[in-house]
Amino acid sequence: MIDVQAIRRDFPMFAAHPELVYFDNGATTLKPQCVIDAVTGFYTGHTSNVHRGDYAIAAMNDRLYDGARDSFARLLNCLPEEIAFTHNATASLNQIAWGLSHDFLKRGDVILTTEAEHASNLLPWFRLSHDYGIEIRYIPVDEQANIRLDAFKEAMRPEVKAVAVAMVTNVLGSVQPIKEMAEIAHANGALMIADGAQAVPHMKVDVRDLDLDFLAFSAHKMCGPDGVGILYGKKDLMEQMSPIFLGGDMNARFQKSLTYELKHTPLKFESGTPNIEGVIGAAKACDYIMNIGLDEIHEYERKLRAVFLEKMSKLDNIVIYNPDNEYGPIDFNAKDVFSQDAAGYLASRNIAVRSGNHCAKILHEVIGTDSTIRASLYFYNTEEEVEMCVRACADISLENAIGIFF
Repeated sequence: MIDVQAIRRDFPMFAAHPELVYFDNGATTLKPQCVIDAVTGFYTGHTSNVHRGDYAIAAMNDRLYDGARDSFARLLNCLPEEIAFTHNATASLNQIAWGLSHDFLKRGDVILTTEAEHASNLLPWFRLSHDYGIEIRYIPVDEQANIRLDAFKEAMRPEVKAVAVAMVTNVLGSVQPIKEMAEIAHANGALMIADGAQAVPHMKVDVRDLDLDFLAFSAHKMCGPDGVGILYGKKDLMEQMSPIFLGGDMNARFQKSLTYELKHTPLKFESGTPNIEGVIGAAKACDYIMNIGLDEIHEYERKLRAVFLEKMSKLDNIVIYNPDNEYGPIDFNAKDVFSQDAAGYLASRNIAVRSGNHCAKILHEVIGTDSTIRASLYFYNTEEEVEMCVRACADISLENAIGIFF
């Protein structure tokens, strides 16, 4: 059982802004004091580079930085050497796409994805299509962006070499049947790639049980610092994959004859000086949510969302686009009010939500509109905040929304 009031005391933002209802967790999450302390502690007490110094604080940072892999390996149930640190989920997905094009794919091969994906899980594949002749095909989804296994099986063909989908879609919160999809993909000789940005912070993700080949997510969506991405890949695939970036610390040796040798995974994917304090803080965030419990987080959020959805569904002025999905954000609009204007009105009531297309610019072909409001919850949100948001949504009108600008 989550003690949400005790948890909220861990987050300085709530003390700094007691009036704020923060429902933009799908974009980024608030940070607990232990994460803030880890980041500031690096700057105030043990600043150094990693993997380069022979003095005490450098050795300390080596232990903290490399030890962060152990935290994420526990989180995902994988080997520490299967964890590489990048700048964000976008960087991880780009590494996967580029690495596949360089080492695994050939012209005419097919990538399966969906129209509900974030730009970060579409544009890297689009580039492969333009530059390398890789074909992109879309798995059919229903009106709430859910993949049906019969449709997925139908989409599988011998030329499909990889499937790349979000475990939980970032707009509609569609929870895809990843484990079953991975089994089908592997039976057909294809790799299974998951965008875990909206999944890993909210539910238990066991990459061994799911049999994922690659997984990408970001620390900042799970109470960690900005600028840290996590790339998981099966060790044998990571060893075969070439890194996008070449430079310091990721090479074993190079000669003036133009020959060079890379370090083994995961170090070969971490060229140059990394975001050291960010990775140290990310490990604290990882340990923090594991201490709360991913199953507990998942269940608490599911119940809170159900309450939110029930109350929002009673409002005559609100249109909800994902009423049947049980998880993730609530995606909605106020009738006759542009989403950004409605979000501006909610902001005037100290409620933070996201408006727009949420980086899913072709999702409108599924839901019929290209601009919505997204209210996304996390384990530190409360039913009282839900009540406040619902009351504010009930008051959204064209007159009220426009009135805040004049």
